[in-house]
Formats: sequence, structure tokens, C-alpha cells
Amino acid sequence: MKHILVVEDEADIQELLENFLINAGYQVTLASDGVEGIAAYRSGEYDLVLLDIMLPKIDGYGVCEVIRQESEIPIMMLTALDSEAEQLKGYDLRIDDYVTKPFSMTILLRKIEAVLRRAQRQEREEERGKEIQYRDLTLNIDSRQIYQNGQRIETTFREFELLRELLQNRGRVMTRQMLLDQVWDYNYYGDERIVDTHIKNLRKKLGAGYIETVRGAGYRVDKEI
Repeated sequence: MKHILVVEDEADIQELLENFLINAGYQVTLASDGVEGIAAYRSGEYDLVLLDIMLPKIDGYGVCEVIRQESEIPIMMLTALDSEAEQLKGYDLRIDDYVTKPFSMTILLRKIEAVLRRAQRQEREEERGKEIQYRDLTLNIDSRQIYQNGQRIETTFREFELLRELLQNRGRVMTRQMLLDQVWDYNYYGDERIVDTHIKNLRKKLGAGYIETVRGAGYRVDKEI
């Protein structure tokens, strides 16, 4: 589950954001001023920061500057300040998107999804040439090869991508639609059961002990103990 830090001082907007984000499947942590926001950021692990500009104690620009000194985590600014100068100031601090109040919650959720997708793609690019290790499996990202106890396992492009997606999300249940969105690049409109076929083929090649079926939900690879 993706974890979002919301730094917003208006209680009604804070409550609105919390409810919508939780209903959309996100974990949410709240902070009500800039100092609290920085402290919350440093004490937790987040996938995205939703950051108001007009904050008590330290404004959103100051919070963003502190975070950017430590991390490239996606940051979205949420504010009533909609002038070009204000937006450019945010982008100069390397924010990922800018949403002005009043806003559509549906549009905001779509923007959050888009920012998280871009971040995930960037992580994958940075991962090129690296390896993913899980139990006796090794995935070489650059060569797109899988080894089991040192023996190469022949897989198709989709099988490799499915296994990589599951390993990158160890412990998380991945629905068929989530896997289609990630592995089929968001443009597949056929039967979701194609995922089942590829999982079945992976199990034949790797053995049945790696990918768990979560009945009524999807698939999962457990975290290593």
C-alpha cells in the first residue's frame, strides 16, 4: 500500500484528503504545519508528499527545500496561490506537480496516480544493470535473465516483467488489474485472466513455492523472513 504524507493546516481540507485517499487505497499520515511535516517525513517512509504552501511555522517552500536536500521523493504542492510566479517557484524546487484550490478530488487522485507511475518508471530505469535477489532466484534487470540456484530459467518478456513486479512489491497483494496496468503498460483491454496464464507458466518453470494466490484478490510474493 502506497503511503502518502499530507501536510495541510486547514482541518476541513485535511479531513477531506484523508478520507478520499484512504478510500482510494492509500495509507495516510497527516501533519498540520511545516515543522510537524518535516518531523513526520523524517520519521516515516513515504511514496509521495502532498504539501500545502501556506503553512504555519515553515511554509511549504521551506518544507520542500528541506526534503529535496535529503530525498527525490515525489512532491505535489496543493495551494490557493495560482500565479505563474508561485508555480515556477515550486517547480524550481523540483516538485512533481502543482494543484490549485479549489480542486476536484477525482482529478487530484488521477494526478497522484500519474506522479506515482512516473516515479516507479524512474526507479526501474535506475535499476537497470542491477539484480533482484529472492531466495534462490536472481533477476538480472539489464540482461532480463532469471537464474535459479545459478541455472538460467528461460522466460518470456511478460513472464519476466510479472515476476519482477511481484518481487518489487513483496508482501503486497497485486490484483490482476494492477499487474495488467504495470506489465502491459496501461493499454491492455482484454481478459484479465491472461495474467493467470502467465502465472501458471511461471510456476511451471520456477516451482510452485514462490507466487501465492490470494483467493478473490490476486497474487503475492511473501517478504523474506
